Amino acid sequence: MKLRVVELLLVSTLPAMVLAAEGLPDLSLVIATIFAGTLAAGSANAFNMVIESDLDKLMARTAKRPVVTGQISKKNASIFATLIGLLSLVLFWIFTTALATLLALIAIVFYVVVYTMALKQRTAQNIVWGGAAGCMPVLIGWAAVTNSLSLTAWAFFLVIFFWTPPHFWALAIKYKDDYAAAGTPMLPVVATKARVLKEMWFYTILMIASSIWLILAAALPTWSLAITVVLGLVFAVQLVGLKESSAEYAKVAGKIFQWSITYLSLLSILLVAAQLLS
Repeated sequence: MKLRVVELLLVSTLPAMVLAAEGLPDLSLVIATIFAGTLAAGSANAFNMVIESDLDKLMARTAKRPVVTGQISKKNASIFATLIGLLSLVLFWIFTTALATLLALIAIVFYVVVYTMALKQRTAQNIVWGGAAGCMPVLIGWAAVTNSLSLTAWAFFLVIFFWTPPHFWALAIKYKDDYAAAGTPMLPVVATKARVLKEMWFYTILMIASSIWLILAAALPTWSLAITVVLGLVFAVQLVGLKESSAEYAKVAGKIFQWSITYLSLLSILLVAAQLLS
């Protein structure tokens, strides 16, 4: 289920629910949404492992995954992925809203079919468009509370959408040889360092702009806007250290990857605090 990845996805679910409720949402709704969301994301990830098992064999980072080693057969993994996916949708339907259920289904199908099967091995922009699946927890969390989507929800969606490319490309730089061995055209594999850095800057700037829009759309306090800008600038400073000629290029990319996780976590905490204190 790649639960460490799922944990990162769900970081944005709770603040979306707090913003939607303009305060603390019902605890039972939060628990149901988080649990069902974990199953939905885990289902998509399990299907991903089945589909990519032959490619995973070629990458040192993924060579010990259970389907690759034979610890779990493709058939059993597929059954598991299907069952927990269906269970997640049932839980969403019973305990949240129809819109949240539909969005969860779209997220699973998008990640498995559009990203894993259609885009990942065909374009260097795979993570840009495929990454939209990782933004869905924001919309799902919002819809679970309101059964609707507002401009604020879409602003939050865009923050995650623009955050994803620099986050993932930093990881892809670190594991460039792995992706090359698997023939996966991640941008750092097929493009120059200059182009990779240029695109990382492009999406980082859009991420910062979207985060400002999010604060304004949610009518959060001015102090939260100031902190949001600071967080974005710290993210940008990390990119400054990514020098093409540096001997520690991959090491710096690894630090950017780690900071991107910290950034998203801090932003989520900030959104919750700002909403509850406003």
